[in-house]
Amino acid sequence: MPLHPDEFPIDADLAASVVRHERPEWADLPLMPAGGGTDNVMFRLGRDLLVRMPRTPGGVASLRKEREWMPRLAPGLRMRIPEPVHAGPPSDAYPVEWSVYRWIEGAPPTTDTVDDWARFGADLAGFVAELHRIDLMGAERAGDLSWYRGGGLREPESWMAPAFAASRPLVGDVLDLDRLEDWWREALALPDSSAPHVWLHGDLRPGNLLADGGRLAAVIDFGALSVGAPDAEHAAVWDLPPAARRAYWDALDLDEPTWLRARGWAIGVAISGIPYYWETFPEFVAECVARLAAILEDG
Repeated sequence: MPLHPDEFPIDADLAASVVRHERPEWADLPLMPAGGGTDNVMFRLGRDLLVRMPRTPGGVASLRKEREWMPRLAPGLRMRIPEPVHAGPPSDAYPVEWSVYRWIEGAPPTTDTVDDWARFGADLAGFVAELHRIDLMGAERAGDLSWYRGGGLREPESWMAPAFAASRPLVGDVLDLDRLEDWWREALALPDSSAPHVWLHGDLRPGNLLADGGRLAAVIDFGALSVGAPDAEHAAVWDLPPAARRAYWDALDLDEPTWLRARGWAIGVAISGIPYYWETFPEFVAECVARLAAILEDG
């Protein structure tokens, strides 16, 4: 089932055909599905390559950002990030751009792939600190680098009340949505961050982190790359176990207002995802519910 109203039908046969047409030297490499997120469908190509195809026309800008900025950000990061190797053009078979990257070994963080959650949280904090220290190189919060999560909490305010209302009949029996909405509004009432604008990954959910050898090994999918205030960057730590959250907080030495605004972002993003993906992406809905449950447990 499509996740979005304007989604392209994408399968392995289509991916193989566009690769074969554009890069005939890769035509004999095996191609197999490698999962997908809300914006892209992915296929592993041979041993060393990954094909990413946007689900919708709006996903193209994210790939362009990665192709422009990943080579410029990589020297400032110890962690592996996506390495674009080919820009695929639109065609009759598939009407928008697509990209090919180097394959990165690893798997999302789970109890099977991470053996020390405190160390994992510190690893993630180290990546965030490095990314936020990289010079902006003239980039500004404008155009494709002005995604809403780098702004203030008032940007998503208009759709929060409808999202809470739509979520109540869906998950109101398992989550204390009144309490979560109170916390969201408390965060909204805080002054916006006065921190300087920095580079933001924008979506550090577990699906965009790769663990290998028990530790964080790579951060992927920079489609939400933007410039802005750092508050929302910290929201995804509620997707990780408490030991990882505590280590992350300690490593970055975050003050309480920043943490409360980050919690507000964590609530807002999750509550928005529940009704939007309820029928189409139950795995993502489960992530959102688990994040909100973790926030409630933290108190």
